[in-house]
Amino acid sequence: MGTTFRFTRRGFGQMALGLAASAALPGRGFAASPVETPLHGLSAFGDLKYPADFANFDYATPDAPAGGQFNMSVPNWILNQSPLTFDTLNTFVLKGNAPPRIEKLYDALMTSSLDEPDALYCALASSVSISADRNSYVFALRPEAAFSTGAKVTAEDVVFSYETFKEKGHPSLQITLQEVVEVVADAPDQVRLVFSGKQTDQDALGAFGMPIVPKAFFADTPFESVTSKAIPGSGRFEIGAMEFGRYIEYRKRQDYWAKEMGFARGLDHIDTIRIEFFRDRTVAFEAFKKGNIAFREEFTSKTWATDYGFPAVVEGKVIKREFPREKTPTFQCWALNQRRERFADRNVRRAINLCFDFEWTNAQMFYGIYRHSDSCFETSDFKAEGPPSPAELKILEPLRDKLPEEVFGDVWTQPVSDGSGRDRARLREALALFAEAGWKQTGGRLVDAAGQPFTLEYMIDDQGFERVYSKFIQNLKAVGVDASFRLVDGAQYQERKNRFDFDLIGAAFSLGSTPTRDTLVGLFGSLTKDREGSNNFVGMADPAVDALIDVVNRAEDRKSLTMAMRALDRVLRARFDWIPNIHSESHRAAYWDMFGFREPKPDYGWPVERLWWFDAKKAETLGKA
Repeated sequence: MGTTFRFTRRGFGQMALGLAASAALPGRGFAASPVETPLHGLSAFGDLKYPADFANFDYATPDAPAGGQFNMSVPNWILNQSPLTFDTLNTFVLKGNAPPRIEKLYDALMTSSLDEPDALYCALASSVSISADRNSYVFALRPEAAFSTGAKVTAEDVVFSYETFKEKGHPSLQITLQEVVEVVADAPDQVRLVFSGKQTDQDALGAFGMPIVPKAFFADTPFESVTSKAIPGSGRFEIGAMEFGRYIEYRKRQDYWAKEMGFARGLDHIDTIRIEFFRDRTVAFEAFKKGNIAFREEFTSKTWATDYGFPAVVEGKVIKREFPREKTPTFQCWALNQRRERFADRNVRRAINLCFDFEWTNAQMFYGIYRHSDSCFETSDFKAEGPPSPAELKILEPLRDKLPEEVFGDVWTQPVSDGSGRDRARLREALALFAEAGWKQTGGRLVDAAGQPFTLEYMIDDQGFERVYSKFIQNLKAVGVDASFRLVDGAQYQERKNRFDFDLIGAAFSLGSTPTRDTLVGLFGSLTKDREGSNNFVGMADPAVDALIDVVNRAEDRKSLTMAMRALDRVLRARFDWIPNIHSESHRAAYWDMFGFREPKPDYGWPVERLWWFDAKKAETLGKA
């Protein structure tokens, strides 16, 4: 789709961190956690799976061998990162293109596990205490915690990190920290985060996953100007060899302070993780066939269906298989930029959706391996079905006068075409919707009352999309839209996307099992409509949606969260801001058979390079030892 983000606390918060002694309390929900008591973890809903003294996560493999190298081109990324190129080592700002996985250099106060939906455990901190008014959180820092420079992690470093990210950081970081009003160093090894009083438990958990950087590094270096130097961190990895725009290697630190603690034990087995950058999918696939890339998640259906018959696959040297998806929402949509007036009418967006013949495209281009998406929250319990339940209606009724009437009936689902590629009935319906929005077909062109033509430019960063979606563009032209593709390079794509300089782009997101306020506001909230670098690509600004995001954020248990998300789903589908298109129900992956891994995979994340290990005997058999 051109843009893939991970929207979870696991982006920074899942890194290999440790766990020291703190109060071994029974698992409990966040709101039920005792105040003024040192805790080893927090959960938004339900119990903590792991006690204070656990040895390692259940999905970890402590007896796996260490060593080897893992070469990959990445399937997902966060913040200002790009899979196509990189020109900066600062991932904490909007400017530039940072390399994916550079977050491996950094630890956070707390971290998440991959087999729980909404829990965080102390990491750089040894414990967290909640104030009596539940607006402050006091973290005791571990005495062992140290940066790669050898300097200890102090409360001053934490204060600097939070203040700097809130004032100058990437928009996504600023949104996450919106309700943090003060960060105080109470002692060299104790820091206090003070919230506004408007925060929810989910807001707090989101804030606790911030990466921590050393204040001293910036004594002579302005935060925003860091590009070619790596900002030191306290994480498991440091930067090894690299060449801007081509590759970067992350080298495992042998002196990592937390390697024998619960969060780190049995993870990050591989010594060197090498990220390769390719501007062309064909070139990337050829590199995989030659063995220059060891692991590849395949997103091109034609390649998956027809191109994995090369000798290494036939000989069993390369394994091709599918892995189950995580228990998290799959959000893959088109974003029509409503900052451009011609896309502001809902009927226009509905008409454009009708021009995409999924049935034809899936059969002719996707080899039948995709599903047509109805929702922004596919593959999850957050997807609405049928008419609203009583619990959903209770949420929606106070907003009735602000919502389309169809929100209160059966939820919208994608229409099914005749599969011809040019379903005339659907194209006639699209023309009628354009007409309702004030666009008339004259001489084969759609024009407005002033005679101005309707234009649509689909911005892409990979030429392969032209082949796959050519029929979509043809159908748009058939109803009179002056439609075209605009192919740009990775750096220009990122820059134009950040400035909202496009008509239509594709985007895919991983929202996490417990979507947080910062995630939802970043995508759908009025606050981010005009904030460059946010993920509100469509330019949404709707008080009803803002109100529903607040309901989601204030959910007190998973059932109420699910009902609120389903209510939000109904409204999003009726509004047609984001146009859901396709999704897959599995990970399609191929890898050179020189790795080991545990099965089944965790339910809430799949960082292959953390979970898998290098098998020297298998590699020797392949001639890759």
